[in-house]
Amino acid sequence: MQALKRVMPNPVIIVAGSGMWGGIFEEMKLHLSAVLPKEKIFIVPLTILDWVGFPPSPERSTNRVMQRLHQTVLQAQQRFPNEPLTIIGHSGGGTAAMIYLLGKPFQGDAYPRTAVTKLITLGSPFHSIERYGKVKSDFIFAHLRREFFSQVEVISIASKTRFGNLQGSIAERSAFEFYKNTGGTGSVWGDGVVPVECCQLDGAQNVVLEGIEHLPTPFGSWYGARRGVEAWQAFLN
Repeated sequence: MQALKRVMPNPVIIVAGSGMWGGIFEEMKLHLSAVLPKEKIFIVPLTILDWVGFPPSPERSTNRVMQRLHQTVLQAQQRFPNEPLTIIGHSGGGTAAMIYLLGKPFQGDAYPRTAVTKLITLGSPFHSIERYGKVKSDFIFAHLRREFFSQVEVISIASKTRFGNLQGSIAERSAFEFYKNTGGTGSVWGDGVVPVECCQLDGAQNVVLEGIEHLPTPFGSWYGARRGVEAWQAFLN
């Protein structure tokens, strides 16, 4: 087996997807440590409570995620001053990271420019009709300008894994419902949860993998599994 090539050792910050918590991404961190120094891999310490709120306030989930992301960015900057940072955002964590980087007030919260120079999103729905997803996508397209990409390199990674089929297998029917909920149409390709077309972002480098699942599954490889990480790790360069 060919040895893995170590990439430029810039610190990376992993943001969990909607409804997920930081601990799930220890698997991603483990596989990234094959090409990056482990001490330069940070996971934003999110919990399910950050997404749901107490009392329940899912409409404020992005604000809570941005707050914890900013705290982690400052921690990485303090430990590795003068080094550019990369954010890796999974699913809704990727769209929350985009809003954070835009620096515009989102429901009252905005953050200053930091050392982040690259955003890699994994199955992040930049286009969404789902209630809370639409709030984020509408905000992004209201404030995203071409010059943003000269400050932050954005790589949007999707996966063509499963075609949504209402008459198909359980996995295909489930994908159909997920795709329809996000993009309005179920009979399309996606990673089992997010349609490929919903991840496409004008101005970003749009990449489509094959065979990578959105979520951890017993019999497949998701974005954080070894095969998944190996499929997109080159974009860390």
